Amino acid sequence: MNDLLNALVLLANFVLIPALSYGAQLALGALGVTLVYGVLRFSNFAHGDTMAFGTMVTILATWWLQSAGVSIAPLPTALLGLPFGIAATAALCVVVDKTVYRHYRVQARPPVVFVIASVGVMFMINGIVRFIIGPNDQQFADGERFIIRARDFKQMSGLSEGLSIKVSQGLTIVIAVLLVGALFWFLQKTRTGKAMRAFSDNEDLSLLSGIDPDRVVLVTWILVAALATIAGTLYGLDKSFKPFTYFQLLLPIFAAAIVGGIGSPVGAIIGGFVIAFSEITITYAYKKFLIYLLPPQWQPEGLMQLLSTDYKFAVSFIILVLVLVLRPTGIFRGRAL
Repeated sequence: MNDLLNALVLLANFVLIPALSYGAQLALGALGVTLVYGVLRFSNFAHGDTMAFGTMVTILATWWLQSAGVSIAPLPTALLGLPFGIAATAALCVVVDKTVYRHYRVQARPPVVFVIASVGVMFMINGIVRFIIGPNDQQFADGERFIIRARDFKQMSGLSEGLSIKVSQGLTIVIAVLLVGALFWFLQKTRTGKAMRAFSDNEDLSLLSGIDPDRVVLVTWILVAALATIAGTLYGLDKSFKPFTYFQLLLPIFAAAIVGGIGSPVGAIIGGFVIAFSEITITYAYKKFLIYLLPPQWQPEGLMQLLSTDYKFAVSFIILVLVLVLRPTGIFRGRAL
């Protein structure tokens, strides 16, 4: 019985909890991509670097607060820096929209033009982030590190395997649940949210109904900035901050949005967890897990790892290709806020 419990704790420690946390981060990122696609009707390839920009501003604000002796221990001080990051990212998104995307909207250019423009914006933001904070890893987490420590769990349970849950993982899951709930309430219950849904469903009819398109676009970018900054900061707290990593995150985020059905908020959330669990379960080495479950003569000698962790993003790519070939509309079929 102890062997079974040890195996389950091991799986929870290295697969279940990390996948839940990573899935929540991808879901928040995919929600930002979904909002832009659903309302503004183009795929925003600058979203990963928008996350990096918001996280960078949050880090700078966090360092400033830490130097001033401000802390909310045991929680990370970065939570106090988030409003600065969200405000700066919202300002950046609005400025980019007014100087780049609005020009093409007025000319009624096809979506592919917006996509190409977003690639240019991506490189611009990436350069700004690297110039300001540098290309290397930046640590900004403080406060208590663990909710449950492996050593304490071993002493409490008497098992050989210890369960550890980081504060960043717990925060990610709690904040993601609250944020998703608030977003769905906003879209379903508020006048502005209903206007965004109407604009997404039928732009011409919404304009005849008196909906202000400029207000819808403004609110969309503010929501996207908030989602990007929070997702990026939570990812940075859980792992570390490095600008190039956020560029790489664009692949699993888009994969999550497309798997769920790009344009569908529910699909973005489901897709985020599908991608996260797929990446982690396929790249996890199951040797120790199987040693607990199998008789000695059947215990494996190799790592029992389907793919190295170096190929984690390749899993997202494979899933993306399969979905585009077998079910291009995704799980929830199409675009609808």
